[in-house]
Amino acid sequence: MAWLIVAFVVFCAAPAQAQNYPTKPIHILSPYAPGGISDIASRILGAKLTEAWGQQVVVENRPGGNGFIAMTAAAKAAPDGYTYVMATVGDVAINPALFKEMPYDVDRDLAPVAMVSDAPMVLAAHADAPFKSVAEVIAAAKAQPGRISVATPGNGSVNQIVLEWMALNTGTRFQHIPYKGGAPAAAALAGGDIPLGILASSSVAPHVKSGRIRVLAVTMGKRSRFNPEWPTLQEAGVSEVDASNWTALFAPKGTPAPVIDKLNGEVLKILTMPDVKERFAGGGVDTHPLECGGVGRPRETGGGALPRHRPKGEYPTGLSRPSQSHMGR
Repeated sequence: MAWLIVAFVVFCAAPAQAQNYPTKPIHILSPYAPGGISDIASRILGAKLTEAWGQQVVVENRPGGNGFIAMTAAAKAAPDGYTYVMATVGDVAINPALFKEMPYDVDRDLAPVAMVSDAPMVLAAHADAPFKSVAEVIAAAKAQPGRISVATPGNGSVNQIVLEWMALNTGTRFQHIPYKGGAPAAAALAGGDIPLGILASSSVAPHVKSGRIRVLAVTMGKRSRFNPEWPTLQEAGVSEVDASNWTALFAPKGTPAPVIDKLNGEVLKILTMPDVKERFAGGGVDTHPLECGGVGRPRETGGGALPRHRPKGEYPTGLSRPSQSHMGR
């Protein structure tokens, strides 16, 4: 009889925990610097969750190690519903495909809460750079192999994968310049420190509006509904490339299901709010309110695809493993 009482108490405790949740501040870890798509998504959701629940939601930027620092911290956090991570396609799909040794395992260590957003990436040029089209970029890269510099948010990012993909499909080589996040890379591009970048539309949006950055193409297989005047790389002659940078909220594995369900429901509600959709749309980003079961391994296109020419574990030119000191160990 004693074990029946214990089982009943445990069974009833989870719904009660969710009913009273949250009772203290919640932390959302962002694997990248402020101003990037993960940071933007975290802060938009965080502000709305604070309004809805009356508990502060703290966004912690933990950039470095190709996302390993924040992802590992989330994987090792107590599964009590007070620590989450706003992961990107790179953290969930690209890293496991590139790195043979990982300090975290998405399936083993994390539980999906909700898909949040999907941002197209763009090939963009500084306003004064001598590139008005993708064709001109390709021609310059062929004339000066390995000398045309292109900024991305970091080594091993989906942005660099697109750069290498573009190089493979056009028979060119570029000089990859990794930054510590999309916002720093966009700032360098806008400042004229580098002529080209492959960045999330949300990272370049304010600089496009100011006229300091010019978008040459989007990396998705179809044009952005927010900026239909931008051609795709495929339309510009770069075959097969179809990638975007989505974000999704994850919890440490073992977080009570009723808590995840409650947060998932609130996130879905937030993502349908007109002002939230408008804020995301300002950066050319779509919101993707999906149930928990809709978050997992990404689709092959639109962010999940890797160049078919390169086997797992083989690194693109200039792509190095994060040092042990950057892995959060």
